[in-house]
Amino acid sequence: MVTKATPEIPMTAWEQGAFHAPPGSSSGAPRGWRVAPFRLLFGQMYEDVEIECAAFAAAERVFCIASAGDTALRLAGRHIVVACDLNPVQLQYAQARVNGARLRPGDAERTILLARQLAPLAGWHTRRLEQFLAMQNLEEQTLFWRQQLDTPLFRAGCDLLLSYPVLRAVYSAKFLEVLPPHFGSVLRRRLARGFARHENAWNPYARMLLLGELMELPCEHSKRITFMHSDAASYLESSPASSFDGLSLSNIMDGATPAYRARLACAVRHAASEHAVVVWRSFAEPHRASDTNLAEEDRAMLWGIVDVRPARDFTGELAQSRR
Repeated sequence: MVTKATPEIPMTAWEQGAFHAPPGSSSGAPRGWRVAPFRLLFGQMYEDVEIECAAFAAAERVFCIASAGDTALRLAGRHIVVACDLNPVQLQYAQARVNGARLRPGDAERTILLARQLAPLAGWHTRRLEQFLAMQNLEEQTLFWRQQLDTPLFRAGCDLLLSYPVLRAVYSAKFLEVLPPHFGSVLRRRLARGFARHENAWNPYARMLLLGELMELPCEHSKRITFMHSDAASYLESSPASSFDGLSLSNIMDGATPAYRARLACAVRHAASEHAVVVWRSFAEPHRASDTNLAEEDRAMLWGIVDVRPARDFTGELAQSRR
């Protein structure tokens, strides 16, 4: 079921419906309403939903960002789910997946594929990657990563492809504001941390990232999902107080203005029940170590922040990088 909430102009780059800046906006920030077609951005989600499953163990009704539908599908096995997205193309795709449609690539997958096609130049051949991904011993796979994959050529290529000028050719400036300086080096550290913590053989996110393998999810609980066409703040503001016991916000604060993040925080606290938990992610680096940041536990290994906290403590604050 898809319902459309009252439309508002969200102060977020996600309103663009594309990763690149809309025409006439050199900064990448939206000007008024849309000027370009919405696109399918994600064919699958790069977020370890087991984080949400653990955080929402006692929840009955949960809210999540629809995106490609992975989080909604997984949570629907135990909860009543409202999945929200302001991109109608993304929302329709997520609903189609819930109804049994096959995965198809979005712009994110196409971008990753281009990088993956260059991987053999750094010695990342399929046979070597398969050997690495079959490993079950953390010490062995950490050593393999250091000696066989984290090579000088890989480091140089990673630094180039993830440099600001190259990323700016693909993504709007608003999406890149949260990235820390020297993002290539930062991302390699996150990968090394993940490979040292999670056995590859049992990590589907590692296979998805390195080989591009798709991760199909069961759809038997699809009737427990309601889809909403709206930005998150608008929908949560319009919801009755204490509507949700768990809220998963993906990384929608990446690319959002401080005003929108503050508005989102107020909306979350309004819609959250007394003991509700909120989970949000960001590519930003955290300001400081925090007991609420579970980025190390997220098997997707990409995030700087995977924050899990009581919804009453959610402020919408986000680390900002300086270039």
